[in-house]
Amino acid sequence: MRRIIVLGSTGSIGTQALDVIRANPRRFELVGLAAGSNREMVDEQAREFRLEHTALGAAEAEQLVRDVEADVVLNAITGSIGLGSTLAALKAGRTLALANKESLIVGGALVTAAAAEGQIVPVDSEHSALAQALRAGTHAEVRRLVVTASGGPFRGRTREELRDVTPAEALAHPTWDMGRVVTTNSATLVNKGLEVIEAHLLFDIAYDEIDVVVHPQSIVHSMVEFVDGSTIAQASPPDMRLPISLGLDWPHRVGGIGQPLDWTKATSWTFEPLDETAFPAVSLAKQVGRAGLTYPAVYNAANEQAVDAFHEGRLSFLGIVDTIARVIDAHEPPSVLTVESLAAAEDWARRTADALIAAG
Repeated sequence: MRRIIVLGSTGSIGTQALDVIRANPRRFELVGLAAGSNREMVDEQAREFRLEHTALGAAEAEQLVRDVEADVVLNAITGSIGLGSTLAALKAGRTLALANKESLIVGGALVTAAAAEGQIVPVDSEHSALAQALRAGTHAEVRRLVVTASGGPFRGRTREELRDVTPAEALAHPTWDMGRVVTTNSATLVNKGLEVIEAHLLFDIAYDEIDVVVHPQSIVHSMVEFVDGSTIAQASPPDMRLPISLGLDWPHRVGGIGQPLDWTKATSWTFEPLDETAFPAVSLAKQVGRAGLTYPAVYNAANEQAVDAFHEGRLSFLGIVDTIARVIDAHEPPSVLTVESLAAAEDWARRTADALIAAG
């Protein structure tokens, strides 16, 4: 029986995690949950699971992680505000099922230094797929990680054709049902850039050995190429409950979580190279990942401001990544990475992005 704390319990990942726990009462026990602001839904969840320990907001979530006895903390908070809870879970010795990729990306060396080997279990479908495929060989036998991308709603469009797309079009993701920021990040491929940084930090693979390939069917969630020419792929219908269940009970699989592929039906899977001219977010992410320090935090914070401006009609779709690049170019990082220097860099990036957007 694994005791679970779910942070971000009212969001997409959080509610699906509760589905997994609900369906496996002899395997998982929910001992605490936290959300950003939806007190009514948190209270409803607490009543169902008969919980005493709930929290609202980032500070309370961190305290919950420190105070409540648990085996696994699922961090499904959205945004870099989840960093405190990530560090608290690691310091407390919990297994961290990480859906809050921003906390790892922004925290960088602060997070990896705080984690024991195997303490962080990825919940993103791509990184869960990589973790599964990596069990087929040793670290020294890995030649390349291949992260798949659906291509989002604008797959195949040129940069010119992206100039006038609308927020409604950007939110029409062909595969996944996600929140506004993540769905927009999937349309710009900023999300895939963040995932490349995350893959580097999780698996200690050089950026030059991490590729992104467009796979519109979203069946192969990622692949690992080994030195002997073998490629191991993890394939399953798109259902986040599978990687969530693995995150909660890694490395064990939870039966009956998802439907398998139907191999009796004819089907085709396609893979296409990424158009980095139309979608430069991935190459920009590799640049900031190599630079390290506060650059990834600035990339993420500038993006969040730009996404808000896009949905408010103050910025074009192409302006999102263009704004990130301009903020990155203006950034002067500190010599040492600390929680305080990260917070200062994020604040600077948000103010700088807002100023650039306002200036047009």
